[in-house]
Amino acid sequence: MAEPDEENIQKQIDEIEAVSSIYEENWTVVDEAARIFCIGIVDQEPKWTISLQVTLPPEYPTAAPPVYQLNAPWLRGHERAALSNDLEEIYLHNSGECLLFLWVQKIQEFLQLKARSNGAAQHGDKGTDEAKAEHRASSISIHSPSRHVSLSEAHCQSTDDEDLPTMVHGDPLTDRRSTFQAHLAPVVTLKQVKMHLQKLYQNKKIAGATHNIYAYRIYCEDKRTFIQDCEDDGETAAGGRMLHLMQILDVRNVMVVVSRWYGGIQLGPDRFKHINNCARNLLIEEGYNEPAGEVSKMPVKRKNPKNKKGK
Repeated sequence: MAEPDEENIQKQIDEIEAVSSIYEENWTVVDEAARIFCIGIVDQEPKWTISLQVTLPPEYPTAAPPVYQLNAPWLRGHERAALSNDLEEIYLHNSGECLLFLWVQKIQEFLQLKARSNGAAQHGDKGTDEAKAEHRASSISIHSPSRHVSLSEAHCQSTDDEDLPTMVHGDPLTDRRSTFQAHLAPVVTLKQVKMHLQKLYQNKKIAGATHNIYAYRIYCEDKRTFIQDCEDDGETAAGGRMLHLMQILDVRNVMVVVSRWYGGIQLGPDRFKHINNCARNLLIEEGYNEPAGEVSKMPVKRKNPKNKKGK
């Protein structure tokens, strides 16, 4: 059995590989030898940005938390104290576990609430029920219910009875007998999300995948807010990681599903890298990384669009 320090080092390496693959451009290695790293966490408005700098001590994660520093010129007083308390509470409830993704998720939720409250102050308070409904609709959910589609009834302006946009399929990626494949479709309503999932699962091979992880983001112009959610399908936190990737890329009105067929060999954190890379590659291939000159980011039209069927 490995010595505790060796176990910690390996866990740190695995966590760094997974988190850096998600945040890429927002991830900075400050001092690799001293295990100091920095993650830039940005909400929809660049005004609300927090830089999380962490130092990973040799005892992390089994016996000590990361040493962290929150950097943001606007973050002070009770807000800084409240966020720090939240991060420390996460450590207390997850002692001995890797924390970076949980901390980033908590900071992102904090930024969303900050932007929402600031918007309410500028444009007048919204009714309590409406504000709560928007919060539920836009919050990130990382849970693993049944594969059967069950979506909130929250919605943007309805586009019922419209033709379902075409779903495209990315190139399969195979590593140590596990195969990953991304599927992407434009969506503007939750009804479309549900219909796409139902249609996708009609493919017996895809329906029989070990995991079908998905995430979607829909921008509601009338409410100027996002409806977004994700599904792990048994691959713990994979949906949340993919949704974070979509937020970092600032894509909207799109859903991505990544199917994984397990090949019998454990991949460790590489599986999260493959899931996100499949999703990112297909988003970029379909033009969702282009600057949003309009409210909705829709795919770039090409002369010879690829539409690979799931295999």
